Amino acid sequence: MATKRKVNNLLALAVLAVLVERPMHRYEIVTTMRERGKDRDMDVKWGSLYTVVNNLEKAGFLKIVGSERDGARPERTIYAITDAGRTELADWTRDLIAEPEPEHHRFTAGLSVMAGLAPDEVAELLGRRADALDRAIETARQELEEIAGTGLSRLFIVESEYDLAMLEAEASWTRTLREEITGGTFPDLELWQRAHSARLKPAEAFALFERGPAG
Repeated sequence: MATKRKVNNLLALAVLAVLVERPMHRYEIVTTMRERGKDRDMDVKWGSLYTVVNNLEKAGFLKIVGSERDGARPERTIYAITDAGRTELADWTRDLIAEPEPEHHRFTAGLSVMAGLAPDEVAELLGRRADALDRAIETARQELEEIAGTGLSRLFIVESEYDLAMLEAEASWTRTLREEITGGTFPDLELWQRAHSARLKPAEAFALFERGPAG
């Protein structure tokens, strides 16, 4: 009996979710995931799929149930999900839905050090980001409309709805921040501008913020 362990590779999650339908060989697994846009839902590294499938089989979450040969092609091993794999898939899905985890984003990293740029430049960059988000939102909406036109159940596209909602929320927040900077309502904006106008060194700039407007 396989030892229960938590897998932490989202590609493994996608493999289990595909094989819960029926047994498949690895090429069919890849084809099915690509058709369903799993590479948009998660960071899929296709080159590691063979390793992931092998690891799932070793862990007891998959089992080999046969093989097939198509003409002169190499023989293909067919995998099926085990009862342990079904349990793992269900438990992992519960964790992903119910338990929020900190996610590190490039945008968050940029915001954390934006004081290193002048306010006017930050405002311009935020405007560019908002415009790019608008384009991404339009594309996401069109894709959702196309998918809806196929008659596919909403159950299988809720992740795309979530992605669209996050894009819309980010665009709104980004524009609000930009408006605070351009409109002069952002806290400590004057100090921020002074620090860059005087071309202060980082230590001097931090000291200015510590002293506050009266300094």
